[in-house]
Amino acid sequence: MGAITNHMPTAELQALDAAHHMHPFSDGNALAARGVRVITSASGVWLKDSNGENVLDGMSGLWCVNAGYGREEIVEAAAEQMRELPYYNNFFQCAHPPSIELAKMLKDVSQPQFNRVFFTGSGSESNDTIVRMVRTYWDLMGQPERHTIISRHNAYHGSTVAAASLGGMKPMHKQSGLPIPGIVHVEQPYWFGSDRSLSPADFGLATARAIEEKIREVGPDKVAAFIGEPIQGAGGVIIPPDTYWPEVQRICDEYGVLLISDEVITGFGRLGEWFGADYYGTKPDLVPFAKGVTSGYLPLGGVLVSDRVAEVLVDKAGEFAHGYTYSGHPAACAVAIANLKILQREKLVERVRDDIGPYLQAKWKALAEHPLVGEARMVGLMGAFEIVRRKDPMERFDEKQGAGTIYRDNAIANGVCLRASGDTIICAPPFTLSHAEADELIDKAQVALDQTYEALGR
Repeated sequence: MGAITNHMPTAELQALDAAHHMHPFSDGNALAARGVRVITSASGVWLKDSNGENVLDGMSGLWCVNAGYGREEIVEAAAEQMRELPYYNNFFQCAHPPSIELAKMLKDVSQPQFNRVFFTGSGSESNDTIVRMVRTYWDLMGQPERHTIISRHNAYHGSTVAAASLGGMKPMHKQSGLPIPGIVHVEQPYWFGSDRSLSPADFGLATARAIEEKIREVGPDKVAAFIGEPIQGAGGVIIPPDTYWPEVQRICDEYGVLLISDEVITGFGRLGEWFGADYYGTKPDLVPFAKGVTSGYLPLGGVLVSDRVAEVLVDKAGEFAHGYTYSGHPAACAVAIANLKILQREKLVERVRDDIGPYLQAKWKALAEHPLVGEARMVGLMGAFEIVRRKDPMERFDEKQGAGTIYRDNAIANGVCLRASGDTIICAPPFTLSHAEADELIDKAQVALDQTYEALGR
């Protein structure tokens, strides 16, 4: 068989995919029967499939193409590095210029307590690393009983065994016998999904204090850390009330618990600040990252390690027995350097904060006027709306109806890629989205709402 190219007929590509490719988070039989959408090229905020159809990418790939598609500067950085040094590891007391330069750049864009970085290949690997780091830290501090990590229901921290355990996704836990011991979960700060008997401010305090209650339940001398996404992404863009994160910070400080801010999605400008911790004013001890560090052009992740943790691991651990073959891969680091330079030179983080972010937010939130939308919310370029059967009193559709899936399919048929998390529809476009493209995104989203309304018999 010859090489598979972008020019093969769609049906042939679909048949080969169905025969040989197992997709993540997919029903293989259902997908094979339907046929995959084959994406063949991309530029700016636009995708093109094997049928020649253009689709506006309202999800930045998978939350990661912050700088947009088609950045030749990034492509050339990868090619140049591959010609000079395509691979070497960071084991054997070695390093290479790209990993050294990138570590310094990450230090410069992060909060002052971060002077060290540990490289991984993905967000899942970063959160696996977190488990090793926090438990090793407390072992070295002479408190080996402090191994329990608190997370939240409906959180997503990756798909490896440890990362999926940190997450609070019930379907993942059910299939895999998770979580592993020493990881517990508390209520998420999802006001819309609550009974709404409390005001948002009071609900934010109550859900933060659930962490404190769990610390007391487990025992303050046994809790190592709390991990949370500044805004829960895969769980449905759960934007916490303003009271939530200041109270979380107070609780972690009071009990000496390490605070982990999972910035795999929110890092590198998604909220209009370099990190979600900057947006919410928290001072985390550890920051796992991935996705936006390279704008998805090559896989790379890592952990920003605060001086509090790094000084213990460096001074007391001797050898920290952890790492990956591709930790700090030279080509991936070169790509990240080029990507960060673009974000800085074009002031794309500031653009999310001051320009395209507010512009899209206003139009996105106006979707709440549609009879099918119970709430529309967005911070920076990260938003969602809730599909509901009735607004007042609020009533959701039976999940068997698949309202969110119906909407997602209508959206893609109209040329915009949005994501469904149950009946919550998610949007996270590239930072290069123009005002005209934002208008087009909203227009297509509106048409899909009207079609979904009709399909659901409303």
